[in-house]
Amino acid sequence: MKRTVQPGFKGNKASLPSKPCAVCGRPMSWRRAWAKNWEQVRYCCEACRRQAKAQRGAPPEGGA
Repeated sequence: MKRTVQPGFKGNKASLPSKPCAVCGRPMSWRRAWAKNWEQVRYCCEACRRQAKAQRGAPPEGGA
């Protein structure tokens, strides 16, 4: 059975799963590129990934 797509139909994006970004808190919607590793996706973009990496590598504050 072949699926036909109606012209102008963009899909029902409201029914896709979403979760917040670990850095900025913006909601991320599921993407086909993330289908295999959706559970491991934590950041909405490369900028948030770099910011999280910088925070992890920063020395502790107030310690000497």
